[in-house]
Amino acid sequence: MDVKIVSIGDIDDRMVSQWNAWAAPGGQLTSPYLRFEFTRCVARVRNDVRIAVFEDQGEITGFFPHHAAREGVVRPIGAPMSDYQGIIAAPGRQHAPKAVLAASRSSALVFDNWVGPGLDNDPAVRCRDASAIVDLAAGADAYFAAQQAEFPSHFRKTARLQRNAGRDHGPVRVELGDPDGRLFEALRNWKQAQYRDTGKLDVFGIDWVQAVLADLRAHEGSEFGGLTAALWFGDRLAAVEFGLAAGGVYHSWFPAYDPELAKYSPGLLLMQGLFRQLGSRNITRVDLGGGDAQYKKYYRSHEVPLYQGRVLSTGLAALGIRSWELAEAAARVMPERIAEIPVRLRRRWAQASAFESGLPPRLASMARALSL
Repeated sequence: MDVKIVSIGDIDDRMVSQWNAWAAPGGQLTSPYLRFEFTRCVARVRNDVRIAVFEDQGEITGFFPHHAAREGVVRPIGAPMSDYQGIIAAPGRQHAPKAVLAASRSSALVFDNWVGPGLDNDPAVRCRDASAIVDLAAGADAYFAAQQAEFPSHFRKTARLQRNAGRDHGPVRVELGDPDGRLFEALRNWKQAQYRDTGKLDVFGIDWVQAVLADLRAHEGSEFGGLTAALWFGDRLAAVEFGLAAGGVYHSWFPAYDPELAKYSPGLLLMQGLFRQLGSRNITRVDLGGGDAQYKKYYRSHEVPLYQGRVLSTGLAALGIRSWELAEAAARVMPERIAEIPVRLRRRWAQASAFESGLPPRLASMARALSL
């Protein structure tokens, strides 16, 4: 097995067709993040996009889109903003991520939403997660009938919340599309306020992220592009979500709501209204992403395993990662509040390092994390 590192310009039309076919095994797209178009979108605004091309006796068998090693660390394309990461491989083929390290002359590959077979017992995996999938193939009515039968009290509650919102503010409705960008602007304002309040990294303040989102918004309604959904209470905007759509799949990405309307659970009402409208866009599968948020259990049809971890070789980057892990292990014997510190700092440093190339913004991000 040979691995070559190439640029986006080296991927020809035949390779793109292979890539996208392998991203949809059995004709069902795994995730829009694994499509070639997502990599191309990121490559338009970042000059460090590379693709590892796996070959067996001259035959291409896989692609791994990533960012060129920075300080010895390779990261999957768009990470940590990309909710699915991994090697796009021909049917029946499995590739060792460690092969990328030698080809890219790096000592660490870190991932937080890896999808694919062969990692269940891999020592590279540090944490296991699952992405909640909503199956709308039989139609929204059949889907909701099944979920309501399993969780009747939850759906009675959301129906009551919708009635209350309609009584207090006017008819409740969900609309798709954002032709003038006003809805996305509201979403950004709400999210940035949330980031400030919680001390989380403000991804909307990072130039290349904004450029990627702008590109996806410009292609809304295309076969691959963004999708904006808005929840209205009468004439008042209650919630907005921006996600990624392709190949009959919608991936929830950035949801936000008016905090003054929190008592109506606008996020849930938007999600339910969105599910009922996605059939008009030929979307039959919704991915709610990873994480253990309580609400997901009421909506998921099944799950896709995701993995967080790192692949290490020899070098300073690998040594630094191992040092962080030793610090976290040592802190586990301390009181919980103290034990959380190295975990939080490591997560923040990883995010800042992935998003920002310069040291000053990384340090500023760390300072904000420490201030909480």
